[in-house]
Amino acid sequence: MRVDLFDFELPQELIAQRPIEPRDSARLLDVAADGLHDRTVRDLPELLNRGDLLVFNDTKVIPARLIGTRAGGGKVEALLIRDQGGGEWFAFAKPAKRLRLGDRLVFPGLSATVAAKHLDGSITLAFDKSGAPFLAALETGGAVPLPPYIRGGTADERDRADYQTMFARHDGSVAAPTAGLHFTPRLMEEIAAAGIRTATVTLHVGAGTFQPVRADDTEQHKMHSEWGSVSAATADAIDATRRAGDKIVSVGTTAMRLLETVARDHSGIVKAWSGETDIFITPGYRFRCIDLLLTNFHLPRSTLFMLVSAFAGLERMKAAYAHAVRERYRFYSYGDCCLLRR
Repeated sequence: MRVDLFDFELPQELIAQRPIEPRDSARLLDVAADGLHDRTVRDLPELLNRGDLLVFNDTKVIPARLIGTRAGGGKVEALLIRDQGGGEWFAFAKPAKRLRLGDRLVFPGLSATVAAKHLDGSITLAFDKSGAPFLAALETGGAVPLPPYIRGGTADERDRADYQTMFARHDGSVAAPTAGLHFTPRLMEEIAAAGIRTATVTLHVGAGTFQPVRADDTEQHKMHSEWGSVSAATADAIDATRRAGDKIVSVGTTAMRLLETVARDHSGIVKAWSGETDIFITPGYRFRCIDLLLTNFHLPRSTLFMLVSAFAGLERMKAAYAHAVRERYRFYSYGDCCLLRR
């Protein structure tokens, strides 16, 4: 499909620069069969039914932005993308063109060698530490990897808490599963009291979140792969929900992409699974697992706006987003959200 079909006017001032407090007071646009309804996230328990299953992504954002120097002089910035094991990471770097194989880079508490340069502009950095010592050094010397739409990507100490969901358990993401940012312990208590069940999956969100679609046609866009896992307990919960005739509700596009990957590859069944996914969902995709999607408002021409258009319909989503712009909803990672039905 033509990428320009997914374009729309978005005033820059609607891209949220800080999350609202408390988190569950964010606005929620209910995109229902009978129209558009302005609600708040606190209304979620009454918008779902007893027995429905909310699925959260329990990945944890690491402080993946590093600022340092080359051994020969000059500032360098690295955004870690994916852990390759043994202390090696795929990364984006500035200034990438000046870096040479074997260059030594020094960051706060860490040093690395440029081990490879790749056609997509990324590099491989071989660090002097791996595992727990590496993560400990990163916590001290790294910065939260905010997307460039938020304060130019410049994070402060507040973002360490703001850009992390209450479900975060497993280190590995370079972007937050932002639909989960709206949940609070109080809201989770109300969800449980309403008889709505919960489960978790893990998808380490990668660089694809930051990458614009530069192609003119969706067929020409290449998604980066991301690592994810689905536990046997979550697979069983999804199976039990389906057997009871209740709904699977994905909290965010990351959980959706993982569950749809597993269901696609197993004839519609979600099983215990771990591996890589580079699924790119555009209109025409046949959904096999998810019934409802809670998701933030995304940017024009982005792969995420393409995904929600595939789920709820392009014209329907354009109408919903036009309403959101008129009503001054807050967009993107720290913004408001919408509830979509397949």
